[in-house]
Amino acid sequence: MATVHLFEGRRWFGWYNTPGSYEIAKQYGQLANSRFWDGLFPGVNRDPAHLFGLDGKAGPRFLAAHSGSVIQRSSHLAHLIARKAQRISRSTPVRNRRRSTLDCTVTMIDLRHTPALELRPPRRKSHLSLLALFPILTSIAACIACGLVADWWCCASIAFGVLASGLACFVIGSGHLTFRHPAPAKGAPPGDGILLDDEGIVVLRGEEGAVAAVTRGRFCLTYDGEPKYGNIGVASVGLTIQFLLQLLFIPQGTLFGQVMFVASLGISWLYNAYLSALEKEDIQTEILMDVLRLREADLQKFAFGTRTSQVAFTALSLRSPRPMKLLDELLPNDTPVWERWKKVLERKLLTGESLRFVESGWKVPEFSAEDQALLQGLLIDAEEAYDGWRAATSISDSASVSTEK
Repeated sequence: MATVHLFEGRRWFGWYNTPGSYEIAKQYGQLANSRFWDGLFPGVNRDPAHLFGLDGKAGPRFLAAHSGSVIQRSSHLAHLIARKAQRISRSTPVRNRRRSTLDCTVTMIDLRHTPALELRPPRRKSHLSLLALFPILTSIAACIACGLVADWWCCASIAFGVLASGLACFVIGSGHLTFRHPAPAKGAPPGDGILLDDEGIVVLRGEEGAVAAVTRGRFCLTYDGEPKYGNIGVASVGLTIQFLLQLLFIPQGTLFGQVMFVASLGISWLYNAYLSALEKEDIQTEILMDVLRLREADLQKFAFGTRTSQVAFTALSLRSPRPMKLLDELLPNDTPVWERWKKVLERKLLTGESLRFVESGWKVPEFSAEDQALLQGLLIDAEEAYDGWRAATSISDSASVSTEK
């Protein structure tokens, strides 16, 4: 039932004798919020979005390029975006003369659409509703077969299991999947910034509202009976009664009826196992991409041979008015050579100069020969990052033109 809110029509197709009804009741019964329901289903009253895995995972650290604000733990949606960036298999290599391996990546995401502060995204269309006919028809056929041989114990057990499961799926699936994000402050600067992920850097570019939708937005589930969720409590009681009745009735039935009961559970288990194998976060990411109106072409991934090239490319992509803060965040090295490199890069970024360097740039008198060689390598990395950034900018501009058309 964890994916019942994500697919169109899924809540109507839970009418089959499902195994594990008591575990389902214990899990979802904790949503019901009152003294009575807390007595029946003890535990912490959890938020529906957390319970169904639609929220709760912390995203990467976010650093805003213009405002300088830092979000130590971004939202679950930022986690989805970072995960999406990690799973992009194709990347554009940026030439590097000092190293052949391309271990450092930057994923640029242009957020051209600012979604409404609250909206209900459409549910995904899927063939799952047709697949649900197999356990439904099997349970109904098993129930009828037990009735034909007058095994009313097993017939009643299967029939009540179908009703309890169908009612629970309908009630739990009646929640409305809603997307929300905070309104940006008036006069806020562009929301461009970076998600600092262990697997690479994700650059988000767009208006403050568009970026905030990723870093501070969330999916939530709204029910008509909230905040007490009494209807979910009733459905959970039905699942608990199903468990108790089957525990008492099935041993009273005939061998044929017991075989029919086990057969209905077996087919339902196979269907539930298939549903459990679905990647919920992949489905959530697809919905989020629709909300943000993101296409695959809006996500560009670049691979670099050195961390220096990666950082220089990131700084060029953001054009922060305070580039030194960004550079210090990404490269905390504070030796004289690194400080010199960062100051040179900062000056060129602020003035808009191209990242081209001559011999005098690294032939610093106070540096030793080894330090000069290191500085030369770092400046070469910056040049190569600049070439890669220019190529990426032309690709991005072409994509923008095609989108407008």
